[in-house]
Amino acid sequence: QVQLVEFGGGLVQPGGSLRLSCAVSRVTLENYAIGWFRQAPGKEREGVSCISATDGSTVYADSVKGRFIISRDRASNTVYLHMDSLKPEDTAVYYCAVERYPLCKGEYSQWGQGTQVTVSS
Repeated sequence: QVQLVEFGGGLVQPGGSLRLSCAVSRVTLENYAIGWFRQAPGKEREGVSCISATDGSTVYADSVKGRFIISRDRASNTVYLHMDSLKPEDTAVYYCAVERYPLCKGEYSQWGQGTQVTVSS
């Protein structure tokens, strides 16, 4: 069974930066796309970003474009989400998930346990 473990969350002031990591085991990033999601209290889960397995192409939600960057390290089988210019509305539990396909199609089969990101002064 695929395992995904997120870490790197924490408390940061508005305008600050964080880098989240998603360690993936039992599947390779060369075969499956990986996505990041977030869920704030009382809100629905929101797709944040995705990186494809084929060519590393990326997609972003409009709310994070220009501020977040998704990347991957094949050697360590880890996907990162670098977040800049953080806003209080970015506060949420962030999850990574593995796609059923090499491309970002929005069909995810396994999820991590999540990591809390809080943006507050």
